Amino acid sequence: MNFISVAHAQAAAPAPSAGSTLMSLLPIIVMFVILYFIMLRPQMKKQKELRAMLAALAKGDEVVTTGGMVGKISKLNDTYVSLEIAPNTEVMVQRSAVTMVLPKGTLKSGV
Repeated sequence: MNFISVAHAQAAAPAPSAGSTLMSLLPIIVMFVILYFIMLRPQMKKQKELRAMLAALAKGDEVVTTGGMVGKISKLNDTYVSLEIAPNTEVMVQRSAVTMVLPKGTLKSGV
């Protein structure tokens, strides 16, 4: 009998209002917005610039590969690039391995 009186004495917890639910989700939403502008957007922009640079490669461009090899493009393919790294020495690398196009005349060693 004592248990029934204790159960009646407890008050029901008030239902959370819509405003408090929104306020509890607000910090998470703000973190995602900040994450987008600080990390995701600049990374997508950099990838877009890299794709544009790889699409614009042409014969005679002086480039640097991911391995640090520097050379002049002698042949182009859809997936591969032939680099002349020394006179009469060509190396074939994947097009995606090119990381940077150097200004014309950077290589002065006769390559």
